[in-house]
Amino acid sequence: MELPMHKYFRYSLLLALIAVVSLSGMARAADDALTLVVMDPLAAPLSCPCVKGYAQRDYDKLAEHLSQKLGRPVSVAYSDSLIAALKDKTEGKADIIIGKHSVVLFDAKKAGRQLKHVAMLTSKEGDVTQHGLIVVPAKDPAKTVADLKGYQIIFGTEESDEKHAAALALLKKHGVPAPEKIETRSACDEGATLILEAGPDHRGAAVISSYAKPLLEGCGTVQKGDLRVIGETAPVPFVAAFVSDALEQSLQESIQKELLGIFSEPLLCVALETKFGFVEPAKKKVATAAKKK
Repeated sequence: MELPMHKYFRYSLLLALIAVVSLSGMARAADDALTLVVMDPLAAPLSCPCVKGYAQRDYDKLAEHLSQKLGRPVSVAYSDSLIAALKDKTEGKADIIIGKHSVVLFDAKKAGRQLKHVAMLTSKEGDVTQHGLIVVPAKDPAKTVADLKGYQIIFGTEESDEKHAAALALLKKHGVPAPEKIETRSACDEGATLILEAGPDHRGAAVISSYAKPLLEGCGTVQKGDLRVIGETAPVPFVAAFVSDALEQSLQESIQKELLGIFSEPLLCVALETKFGFVEPAKKKVATAAKKK
């Protein structure tokens, strides 16, 4: 049965209004959505499952938690590089960034992004720092850092403090001059395999991240016992959380509050492989954090 013209007009107008409201709601949801960029090398998509219960942090669960607490969608993009994430994965959005402290700051400077440091993620042991390890082949004659004069030393790239700036400081402390040309590799396995493949007569050392050593051996990149640690750098901040300075202040504070409150979510702490969750940036070690919360 056909509707009278006036009823048909009203019906069409109603459908149009519903469509406008729906589209408006979708637009608001899109505007409210937050993008979390994860650069943590121990996040599951950026690591490997070679060591049971290690380097499999599930940030999708963190995004779900934040979405519920903040009342807005939170999407996750995983990337080793903030520059690459902005270009290829997030259409230029990065509201929350979690990754190696020095790498995030390095990339943010290159990208011209202003960030606020709001929290540090504790490890399973409760630490918020990591350090660089100087390793040599197991049968190399070097016993200490001071023995590395004249060695080929493979450093990490400039953005990784533990494998670059901290390693250079350690060499200086032990009277070993920095190479005229600093040789770098971006990944820990590259430096480690290079000095092993050079042969027993070659004098070489590599700087790797402390968190990476279990993965090198667990994944079979190097065999257990192939490398020997002869030096350890000073600790540097490890996994940090930042928020975009472009977000309104109240939202920045809400995100920080929810991150710091994760301590009270035991299942989420398990998913993130953390003892105390996130803590305030000023804390270097939080062995007593449980008493303070």
